[in-house]
Amino acid sequence: MIKQLFKNHLNTTKKQILFLVFLAFIPRLYRITNPVADWHAFRQADTASVTREYVKNGIDILHPHYHDLSNIQSGQDNLEGFRMVEFPFINVLIAGILRLVPILPLVATSRIFSVFASLGTLVFLYKFVYLSTKDINLAFLSGLFFALIPYSIYYSRVILPEPFFLFFSMGSIFFLSKAVKNKNKFYKNKSFWISAVFLSASFLLKPFVAFLAPLYLLIILQNIGWKKLFHWSWIIYAVISLLPFLLWRDWILQFPSGIPASDWLFNSNLIRFRPAWFRWLFYERFTKLILGYTGIILATVGLFNNKYKTKKSFKNILWAWGFGLLAYLSIIATGNVQHDYYQVIFVPFFSILLGVGLQTLWKKTTTLKNNLQKLAQIFIILITVSSLLLAWKNVSGYFNVNHWEYVETGERIDKLLPKDAKVIATAFGDTIFLFQTNRTGWPIGFEIEDKIEKGAQYYISTSYDDEARNLEKTYTTIEKTSDYIIIDLTKKEIIEE
Repeated sequence: MIKQLFKNHLNTTKKQILFLVFLAFIPRLYRITNPVADWHAFRQADTASVTREYVKNGIDILHPHYHDLSNIQSGQDNLEGFRMVEFPFINVLIAGILRLVPILPLVATSRIFSVFASLGTLVFLYKFVYLSTKDINLAFLSGLFFALIPYSIYYSRVILPEPFFLFFSMGSIFFLSKAVKNKNKFYKNKSFWISAVFLSASFLLKPFVAFLAPLYLLIILQNIGWKKLFHWSWIIYAVISLLPFLLWRDWILQFPSGIPASDWLFNSNLIRFRPAWFRWLFYERFTKLILGYTGIILATVGLFNNKYKTKKSFKNILWAWGFGLLAYLSIIATGNVQHDYYQVIFVPFFSILLGVGLQTLWKKTTTLKNNLQKLAQIFIILITVSSLLLAWKNVSGYFNVNHWEYVETGERIDKLLPKDAKVIATAFGDTIFLFQTNRTGWPIGFEIEDKIEKGAQYYISTSYDDEARNLEKTYTTIEKTSDYIIIDLTKKEIIEE
């Protein structure tokens, strides 16, 4: 189908890749200059603030800091602002460029880097599918869905580790597949060692790459068999892949106040395998959010397909991939239900399933008679287009800025207060407002006197509540409008009798 449509223009893998990269790049620029106040902005703000602290205070890769000094994430006061999660090599890269070119905006630059990582993922996905199947049409369709799925578009331009995690994990899978095609001398292929380095980077960003182990194992077994699995080179491969991650995890134990609590990710609310678990993940996230309802038809056909150029071995690869991801959903049960960005790891997998499903159904229409064939093809096109449109309807709101009052107040604070001021930007623990102030501090009120003792100098609120009114009576108000109030906690209000 695709070869017929584009035989004069997109008849080589290189041309198809260039076309897909261009096609993917354009929608990923949508609202890219918006402030960090859109969907899941709290996590984006935390990630972006690590880069900003590097820009402000110099780069020390082993001691990343961020804006939140509270005890909300780790359960301990984090007065030095340590941020010990993913190894911050991406933050260091972006911060290094921003320090060299100060005119560049932090947010837009960070998002552009995410976009570039996403385009790299697309290229690796295309090459992996083509390498595994020798089917140029399927490679194109898989890349096409990755480029156009609205959920993929949004999470390809966020300030999170996820776009880079996909880049390195998909790259590792491709390079491993390329290396083991040489059954006897796979370890002499540079792709083998590149795969190990990429896998190492994936672990440093997200240890969840471990759930792709069944996919890695099947790729190895299908190409070189069990005996070569015990070759000495795999020991070095494992050391390269895991040692940096283990060293980093051991290092951060010295800074417990900077390590967010993670036990809750597994099954803290006892939701695993309950009806709500199935509903949220398989209906709300997969069927509705990512696949746009009708896309589930193509994905199901793709998963159970056993014919038409997608070799049986490739079907087994998809099942191994799916098994690993199902284990991920089951073990990280609460985390997956709580946050939809935890399903970003599924995007390459679903992109391939949709490509296989579309290709399979289209192929079957060629066996039908003229009028029935046209009707069936129109139906398939409607399924595909409606999937993208309905998914866009569900995702489009993600791009919206939900708290312009935080942004506008933050701009005022950045002009008004000292650059090194420590603030209480009260937003019920959400760090979006704190990020907009361009200051370190606390994203929540309460126990104000205790926070003052720990260094808080200013209180800012966009909601004139009881706490703000009481503080206004005790401390000096610097500025008050209908939108916000700024209180100086270092100066007591003088009340005349």
